[in-house]
Amino acid sequence: MAIPMTQILPVLPTVDEHYCDQWRYPDGVAFMDGQYLPMSEAKISVLDWGFLHSDATYDTVHVWNGRFFRLDLHLDRFFGGVERLRMKLPYDREKIESILTNCVALSGHRSAYVDMICTRGSSPTFSRDPRQAENRFIAFAVPFGSVANKEQLERGLHVAISETVRIPPKSVDPAIKNCHWLDLVKGLFDAYDRGAETALIVDTNGHIAEGPGFNVFVVKDGSLRTPAFGVLPGITRRTVFDLCAEIGLSATAADISRAEIKGADEVFITSTAGGIMPVTRIDDAAISNGQVGSVTRRLMDLYWRKHDDPAWSTAVICP
Repeated sequence: MAIPMTQILPVLPTVDEHYCDQWRYPDGVAFMDGQYLPMSEAKISVLDWGFLHSDATYDTVHVWNGRFFRLDLHLDRFFGGVERLRMKLPYDREKIESILTNCVALSGHRSAYVDMICTRGSSPTFSRDPRQAENRFIAFAVPFGSVANKEQLERGLHVAISETVRIPPKSVDPAIKNCHWLDLVKGLFDAYDRGAETALIVDTNGHIAEGPGFNVFVVKDGSLRTPAFGVLPGITRRTVFDLCAEIGLSATAADISRAEIKGADEVFITSTAGGIMPVTRIDDAAISNGQVGSVTRRLMDLYWRKHDDPAWSTAVICP
C-alpha cells in the first residue's frame, strides 16, 4: 500500500513595511499633502486615478534666471482645467503660487521646470465612482529642460509626420492640459523609426495637429499660421501671437496641410520646455534650405528678452 507524501506548501514572501526605492531622480523639490520633499520621496498611490486612468490635469511653467515666465496665464489654464474636470483643489490660487515659489526656492534652481498637478485621487473603498475620490494636488521644481538640445536649437530639428491621429476634441477637450499621451508617444516612435528627432501627428481631418508637448507654426511670405483644430492652446503659442502683434507680423490659427508645412519658408515649434525652437527638416523635405530662418530667429531672440521684462515675468521671491 502506497503511503501518501506530505504536500509541500509554497513559502510566501514577506511583506515589507516600507518601499525601498532604487531609482534615480532629477535634483529638485516636490510638494505633496502639506510637505516639501526631495523628488525621490514624492510618490502617489498605485490606486490613484491619475495613475490608473490618466485622470489628471496639470500645467507647467518655467523659471528662467530666477523669474517665472507668464505664471498668471499658466495658473489661469490650470484652474480652468481643474474646474472643467469637476475636481476640487485644496488650496486657493494665492497659496498655490506660494507653493510653486517655495519649490523653486528650496530647490536652489535659478532656471527650472515647474509642474502643478491635480489628480482625481483615490477612494478609501476603491470605489469606481469618481465623486468619491479625494482629489490631490502635487507640485515640483526640477532643472529646466528643453524639447530641443543646444545643437538642435542652432541647426534646427528634424521632424517626421506620423500617420497617428490626435485624440478627437469631442472625446477629450484639448484645452484641458491632460496626461493622454499614447497617441503622441506612438508618433514619437514612428519618428524615431524614420531617423527623425521628434514628431507631428495629424487631426481627424488629416491636417497637421501638434507634437508631444508642443505646438507648431509655419511661416510663408512673412505671415505665420498655426493649427487651430484639436490642439492644446499652448502658452508659448499664445506668446508668439503676442510677440507678432508687437512687431507687426500677421499670425493666424487655421488648418495646415502636409504639403503646406513642407512647402513653408520656415517652421518652428513652441513649448514651455524650450520656448521657440526651429525646424529645418520635415520628413525628407528641407525647410529654409536647411537653415534657421530670419523670422524664427527674430522671434526666438525677442522671446528670451521678454523673460527679464516685469510685464511678462515674475520674480521668485525667496524669504
